[in-house]
Amino acid sequence: MTSSTAVFADSRRSPLGTLTVIPWCSEPTADDPGEPLLMVYSLGDGRDGPEAGQLAMRAQLEQLGLSIGTLLVDLSSDRRFDASLLVEAERAVLSLPFMRAQCPVPPEWQHAAHTKGQVYLILAVRPWPQAVPGRAVPPEELRAFVSGEGFLEGSAHCLVPVLRVRT
Repeated sequence: MTSSTAVFADSRRSPLGTLTVIPWCSEPTADDPGEPLLMVYSLGDGRDGPEAGQLAMRAQLEQLGLSIGTLLVDLSSDRRFDASLLVEAERAVLSLPFMRAQCPVPPEWQHAAHTKGQVYLILAVRPWPQAVPGRAVPPEELRAFVSGEGFLEGSAHCLVPVLRVRT
């Protein structure tokens, strides 16, 4: 199980609503620590309702130059916008032009992120009001949401390089 972390506490002012991040990792194998994933999504509680929030999220992503669909943008070589992901001490700090979030990550997620040197970031246009911050999200609920009809085609996809604290 994993849990999500809220980005905005006051969703009434933003058409995006409460933005939330949730980490998870694909199954590791003997040779591969798994793929670390991080998803940004809205609870759909923006000032103008969930439909307006979807339009606002789509506009925000398109303004950054991201396409909605299955195109994967590697932000280590394609610097369309300033994005960073610091992963240290079982925490991930994601900075994008329209948000900054810090969330706890499990040790296996951190290990995979450090080993791979990047994280697969999904920026969902579709809101997910059931996955509220602080509540554990069972794997089957997460799997059902991300494998739902039109989800992948209705999201932006990026590979974000992992930064570490230098000593």
